[in-house]
Amino acid sequence: MKYSIGFLLGVLGLIVVNSCKMEESENEEVLFVGTYTDNGSEGIYTFNLNTDTGELTNKSLTAKIKNPSYIAFSPDRNSLYAVSEVDDYKKDEGSITIFSVKDTTLIKVSEQSTYGANPCYVGVDATGRLVAVANYTGGNVAVYNTLENGDLRNDPQIIDHKILDSTKTAHAHMAMFLNDELVVTDLGLDKIRIYSETEEKFDSSEQEELVVAEGAGPRHFVTSKNGNFLYVINELNSTITVFKDVSGQFVELDTYNTVDATFKGESYCADIHLSPDGKFLYGTNRGENTVVIFQVNETTGKLKLVGREPVKGDWPRNFVLDPSGKYVLVANQRSNNIVVFSRDEKNGTLTFVSQVDLPSPVCLKFY
Repeated sequence: MKYSIGFLLGVLGLIVVNSCKMEESENEEVLFVGTYTDNGSEGIYTFNLNTDTGELTNKSLTAKIKNPSYIAFSPDRNSLYAVSEVDDYKKDEGSITIFSVKDTTLIKVSEQSTYGANPCYVGVDATGRLVAVANYTGGNVAVYNTLENGDLRNDPQIIDHKILDSTKTAHAHMAMFLNDELVVTDLGLDKIRIYSETEEKFDSSEQEELVVAEGAGPRHFVTSKNGNFLYVINELNSTITVFKDVSGQFVELDTYNTVDATFKGESYCADIHLSPDGKFLYGTNRGENTVVIFQVNETTGKLKLVGREPVKGDWPRNFVLDPSGKYVLVANQRSNNIVVFSRDEKNGTLTFVSQVDLPSPVCLKFY
């Protein structure tokens, strides 16, 4: 069979184009961004991060939703859960929207109450069987069972922190599943509460609650790769408290300041993450507007200050390391931009690479 020169050139062109697309996809990661929607944003956005250049491109609005201030994927990446940080979905209640994910496109499955006002965090267990939502103003946590399609059953267990203290105001801020337990930071109570599952319900664990300094305001936490250390970032006094596992019980090891001693303004911590190799710990300071960098002693769990990197913006909230650990991306809420830093894997330091504009970004997740 004979083919014309034009036909052969066309086939060759398709091969070249498809080859370039494959190369492009291999050099890109998809970033999902949750925002506040009172400043021009419309909901959840996506960008492509070029892992060769550190540039964010192809901005796209993927879901219109009010105040999706925290988003989380199921372990299989087939579902995305997004809270709406509001108090009027029903009276004094926020909402959570469940999306199915098809080739990074979000398709709404359902929306339901979180049974507390201003939800601010979503935790998904390693199997995808359970989803927990921390309600900040509600002072409680809703724990849902998932269905086969990723949707949530509408009969969650409500763990109420308001009944734990008659003098302080409960503010559940993070709820994450860890080693078959549910760990909840409560900024208002200055406590980290741990719950174990028994007979399909979560009750107080044998592990005693962890208490930080009065007025510290525990916000988020991460654990070391071996699970021996727990690092809690405290919003209100700008510190990181380290807990060590001793015979199955976490005990306080040390506390470190996150802002420079010479800084005179107000500053509030936001987010905390470890590098993929566990050798460096990063946290964001809103006010000082920096990312603080610590080197981690993986044997003792202790921290050594490396330095602080200005975030090229105002009010850094959530930040994320890309899957390779090569880049750190910071969501600056008040300056309406996302900033990309390259990361020196040997020294842990950060170097500015690029930035893009987006109204009120507050949560960053790679797909």
